[in-house]
Amino acid sequence: MFSKFAYSIFEQSIRDYHLYDNVDQPINNPYSKDQIEHLLYFKNWIDTVQWHFEDIIRDPNINPEAALVLKRRIDASNQERTDMVEYIDSYFLQKYKDVAAKPTAKINSESPAWAIDRLSILALKIYHMHEEATRVDASQEHRDKCQEKLNVLLEQRTDLSTAIDDLLTDIEHGDKFMKVYKQMKMYNDDDLNPVLYQNKK
Repeated sequence: MFSKFAYSIFEQSIRDYHLYDNVDQPINNPYSKDQIEHLLYFKNWIDTVQWHFEDIIRDPNINPEAALVLKRRIDASNQERTDMVEYIDSYFLQKYKDVAAKPTAKINSESPAWAIDRLSILALKIYHMHEEATRVDASQEHRDKCQEKLNVLLEQRTDLSTAIDDLLTDIEHGDKFMKVYKQMKMYNDDDLNPVLYQNKK
C-alpha cells in the first residue's frame, strides 16, 4: 500500500535528520530525482526542519532580530512545502492520466498529496511523542500522559493511511477523480500582498 511505503520514507528522513538534529544540516537525499521516493524524502525533510524552526522560535528568550530572520525562513519553508505537495500531486496526475472516470465519479475534498502531507506531519508527531513517552528525565505522570497521546496518534495513523489508500484505489478504478488547484499563496507575492506592493512604489 502506498501509505505504508510513504511512511517508511518519512521515518527514514526523520531518522536521518536526527543524526545531526540541526536545522542548518544540508539534506542528503538518497534517492534519484526521477523517483517518487525522492519527493517523499524531500517533503518530509522540509517538514522536519520546519518542526524544529517552530520549536526554536517559541524560545521566550530568543533575540527579536533572530526571531525575525527565523520567521522569514519559516515563510520560505512553507512555500517550499507547498511546492513539494504540488510536485507529488503531479506524480499522481501522471500516474492516473489514462484512467477514465466513471459518470458517477466524485471529487475528494483534498488531493492525494495533501493527505500525504498530513501523514508526513503525523510521522513527526509520533516520533516526538514517542520521545516524550520514553524520556528518562521526565516524571512517570508525564510519560504516561504522552503514551496516551501516542496511542491516539498511532490510531490516527491507521485511519489516515486507510483513507489515503482507499482514495488512491478509488482514483485508479475511476470512482473518484483528481482535480488539483494551485495554492496561489498571496502573502509571498509582491503583486498581491498590499504591504509588499505598496513598498515598491
